[in-house]
Amino acid sequence: MSLPPGPRYLLQLAFPCLPPSIAVYVILNVFVTRGASIPCWFIALSALLSRPAFLLVCHFLSEMSNWVDARRKGALMVPRVYDRWPGGLSIVAAMVKNFKTGGPGDVFLQWREQYGNTYSLKIIGENRIFTFEPEHIKAILATQFDDFEKGPIFHSQFTTLLGTGVFNSDGDMWKFHRTITRPFFSKERISHFDVFDRHAEDALEQAHSRLTAGYPIDFQDLVSRFTLDSATEFLFGNDVRSLSAGLPYPPSPPSYPPSPASNDEHPSTRFVNAFIAGQTLSSLRSRYGPSWALVEFWYDRVRPHRAVVDEFTEPILEEALRNNHARRALGEQEKEDEEANSGTLLDHLVCQTQDRQVLKDELTNLLVAARDTTASLLTFAMYMLTQHPAIVTRLRAEILCTVGTARPTYEHIKEMKYMRAFINETLRLHPPVPFDSRTSNKATTWPVTRTNPGPSARPFYIPAHTKCTYGVFLMHRRTDLWGPDALTFDPDRFLDARVHTYLTPNPFIFLPFNAGPRICLGQQFAYNEASFLLTRLLQRFAHFSLAPPTSDDGVRPGVHLTMYVKGGLWVRMEPAPLEMDVNTEAEGLGVE
Repeated sequence: MSLPPGPRYLLQLAFPCLPPSIAVYVILNVFVTRGASIPCWFIALSALLSRPAFLLVCHFLSEMSNWVDARRKGALMVPRVYDRWPGGLSIVAAMVKNFKTGGPGDVFLQWREQYGNTYSLKIIGENRIFTFEPEHIKAILATQFDDFEKGPIFHSQFTTLLGTGVFNSDGDMWKFHRTITRPFFSKERISHFDVFDRHAEDALEQAHSRLTAGYPIDFQDLVSRFTLDSATEFLFGNDVRSLSAGLPYPPSPPSYPPSPASNDEHPSTRFVNAFIAGQTLSSLRSRYGPSWALVEFWYDRVRPHRAVVDEFTEPILEEALRNNHARRALGEQEKEDEEANSGTLLDHLVCQTQDRQVLKDELTNLLVAARDTTASLLTFAMYMLTQHPAIVTRLRAEILCTVGTARPTYEHIKEMKYMRAFINETLRLHPPVPFDSRTSNKATTWPVTRTNPGPSARPFYIPAHTKCTYGVFLMHRRTDLWGPDALTFDPDRFLDARVHTYLTPNPFIFLPFNAGPRICLGQQFAYNEASFLLTRLLQRFAHFSLAPPTSDDGVRPGVHLTMYVKGGLWVRMEPAPLEMDVNTEAEGLGVE
């Protein structure tokens, strides 16, 4: 039986506390034995205070050592955010408040305006560096990849949910996960859209039915179910059928009739709720640094949610293992190899390892990647459609001229350039993973940036074991990197001269899927899935508007592992004209 998080953390702290306390106690007792008159209370108090004194001395020596090493390397220390409370407590309070009530990166933006695009924080003994510079992010993800890792603190915060999966591992374990999943995301596998088509048809039929009944729909909930069902069928061969639960009804203020039904009792809803809660609580831990265990002192709040997720994945995993064992027992090695090459990703995984915990961890990690990121992209794409009717018109024109009303193919998706630009612009202003982090495994430096050139410019010094958080959400919105209209939603920036002015010479200013050895393996899968659903959506609907359940509700973005809309994205959608000739409608939309 494992200890609760709090006692386990205190025990880890206790062992380093003993040597200085014992040393002080022994030294003072030596003086007592030689005739010195030292009160017992003074000996006890000195032994007790020796640990914080020892930490202060170590902190001072560490700061001095880093300063000397930085000078030796010709580098500068990263500017530090001032904290008016000891231990970084006011910083922690600001970060937790922003997590619960603010928008993505609000507090980081305030500090950036004061300290620049790279600054440091000291939080309860943990040194952190935040950067929004493409050159520094490039160093973390690519050019100095071996100098950075997820690190032990990140592991402790996310192990309950992610285990040793690909998002929470380093070194050989990360290479193992990466190696066994890479072959499954080949072009041949991700260019067949049968899975997308089945679940898109189901989702849009339910949306049409609910809208016809006079209710708005929570589009975020709709696409989260669509991506979950698509992901579980594509990856595991077992559809969780979350769409069969039906769509939620809006709350019931006076302007709406009472909700006639609820999907809360459906088995998939329990899984979805646990999945979201586990991510939210795990992400909240990162705000407290290594001391998160003190907030969950007697009880690991994530564990019951991971248990619910495992209840879903375990039967699927056991079936795959039984099938694999049966093939092996019959000596059908060739059939096993064929299954691994042509079956689902789970079929492939069980041919590589029989370790159930490793497999369950990897399935959970893959669900985060396959469900949440694309659902976030589609949610904010819909938000942009509600705000920009002219863009809706252009997208429908491109779709009607390229695809008509038929099911889109992989070739159609490649041909629709404006659709790709629309998705990229959504990813720029609303990246699914707005912030991520790595930890330096040795002392290193970050290069001089393009925004701070010149002969007097010096690199930044990065001490060993420093958590480095990079924020593409803020980097994607910088006017010095994207031009004076950086905050304007305009897909044409990915098609006109601006792409050659800003993006082509500096590709690391656009990183919705990370970069370097850890670049997202499923990025083309995400583009295909999002393009397919948006195409089917715009073939059926022509006008979109926000319909918050109450007049006080707006679109309030939040972040756990990925970005989402707090309270859901409630919209109304008007059907496209029926029985209209495709060429006639395209001409009406301004397409020649």
